Amino acid sequence: MHTSLCRAAAVVSALSLAVLGAAPAEAAPPPLRVATYNIHAGAGEDGVFDLDRTAAALRDLHADVIGLEEVDVHWGERSEFADEAHALAAKLRMRVFFAPIYDLDPAAPGQPRRRFGVAILSRFPVLATENHEITRLSTQDPDPVPAPAPGFAEAVVAVRGTFVHFYATHLDYRPDPAVRARQVADMLAVLGQDRGPKILVGDFNADAAAPELGPLWTNLRDAAAGAGATYPAADPASRIDLVTVSPDVRVLGARTVATLASDHRPVVADVVVR
Repeated sequence: MHTSLCRAAAVVSALSLAVLGAAPAEAAPPPLRVATYNIHAGAGEDGVFDLDRTAAALRDLHADVIGLEEVDVHWGERSEFADEAHALAAKLRMRVFFAPIYDLDPAAPGQPRRRFGVAILSRFPVLATENHEITRLSTQDPDPVPAPAPGFAEAVVAVRGTFVHFYATHLDYRPDPAVRARQVADMLAVLGQDRGPKILVGDFNADAAAPELGPLWTNLRDAAAGAGATYPAADPASRIDLVTVSPDVRVLGARTVATLASDHRPVVADVVVR
């Protein structure tokens, strides 16, 4: 399936170039604004569920492509059984791809399945998507063991004639870094199959300097190294929400945004893809 995703992007790329022609050599490509935000299932730092508040915080980022973590889709009472992925996309007038980590039976017969995961919102056309598996330690199993599970989202986004692989992730939260280390290896294996500009964002549950994240920096770079801490939102002490990019993506600037619409702060970065 991953091979077909790459082929689909390549075919569309070739067709688009044939129709549009190459951009003038002197034309500077306009910036692309990307972001990551752990939305805490729509609850703010105060613990109150308010999806309109979440949407307002996202709107204020003025981002073109956004990775979301902790997204509920008909999950439970904490988020009023809302389909947060599509509701936020509708409020922001953006395209959406939802990649569930958990896909459980409904609470009652006839109701939608209960799902929780990550999502990608985009103002630009999305050519192909895939929900990749990486190693996970389930929070739904009373005695979990590390095993492959979905929830690593990829979208191929057409950005003004350039085809960008955008990934959203949410890594393990436990103090033991062993699972995160395996997740990093799994993600790099996925990224290694793709050509062209790559942007990986998410809640890594570890600082960029953490040893288990070290292998990332052989292939990617931290686009928001000076952007400030992200967690907890009210008085952040850790920078665990990251925007990372491949070497062919130029970073113009990045910042962490102060808001209490979640227990995390969002991070935005302005980049140029060629």
